[in-house]
Amino acid sequence: MITENDPAGMGIAFTHAINRHSKHTCRLITTAIRYNFDFEKDLHIPDILTQITTDATDSAGFDEIEQLLRDADIIHFHMLADDSISLGPIKVKDYLPGKTILHHHHGHPDFRAHPEKYRQKYRRLKRKVLVSTPDLLQLMPGAVWQPNLVPVDAPPYLPFKGGENGKVRICQAPTRKDLKNTTEFETLMTLLERKYGNVEGVVIENTLHEECLRIKQACDIHFDHMQGYYGVSSLESLSQGKPVIAGMDEWNTRCIKEFTGADKIPWVVAKNRDELQDRLEELIENSDHRKNTGARGRHFMEKYWTEQHALEILMETYNAL
Repeated sequence: MITENDPAGMGIAFTHAINRHSKHTCRLITTAIRYNFDFEKDLHIPDILTQITTDATDSAGFDEIEQLLRDADIIHFHMLADDSISLGPIKVKDYLPGKTILHHHHGHPDFRAHPEKYRQKYRRLKRKVLVSTPDLLQLMPGAVWQPNLVPVDAPPYLPFKGGENGKVRICQAPTRKDLKNTTEFETLMTLLERKYGNVEGVVIENTLHEECLRIKQACDIHFDHMQGYYGVSSLESLSQGKPVIAGMDEWNTRCIKEFTGADKIPWVVAKNRDELQDRLEELIENSDHRKNTGARGRHFMEKYWTEQHALEILMETYNAL
């Protein structure tokens, strides 16, 4: 797998899942970091460059990358990475002849703004495409939706078993606030904090991923956004047993039901500001409702959205190439 930055940590998540649950071997090569979330890295080009001394023979990191590129059966590009990417002194295009190539899109703004550019590119190259959320299928017809995954049994993704601290804490963890209804959320939280007194709104930003998960684990309700789809942040909080609010539309809901086989999805649906206030007040006022909604989310992830289930889609795609 090759990418500039690791999108929401999914590159390393899929790398580990493939190595844990399949007979195949995967490595992840990254060239940049965005947002400083400190996701785990495998082969990170800036780290390799830092390790190289003035001794020209000290190039073990790039020797390993060259060997991996020569031996690879599949080159799996994430985000906007493609044939033109360079890995330090290595030009990936020199190693692509005879390889099976796959492109995996995660909602990059340029992809969302100019989908026809990418549709034409992949038609010309006759390349297979994965997308990370169902809404992106509408931008790339013919692609395969590859559900993101979280390791539901890892400690940061388990329900927090501590007692309530006297306040109902409601959090949002937006990567880009301008795209995630954060202004509406903050305005509404100011109103609810005044109305109830025991309510606290928390916007988590510019925070290491491990710390973000810890904060979310200690909150009572999670708001994703009202854009019609869901993010990795939703999956994390569902796994943690939290009620998760998002503006899920019919298309995304139908795709999720088809993938999981579930009759219902566990998201609390709010498609506008008034619905968001109503859903939040229902959860704030009724602790049993919060507990039961969170438990349904955790059960959903344990039963329907395991690493193994999400990985089945990727394995089917690899085998079909």
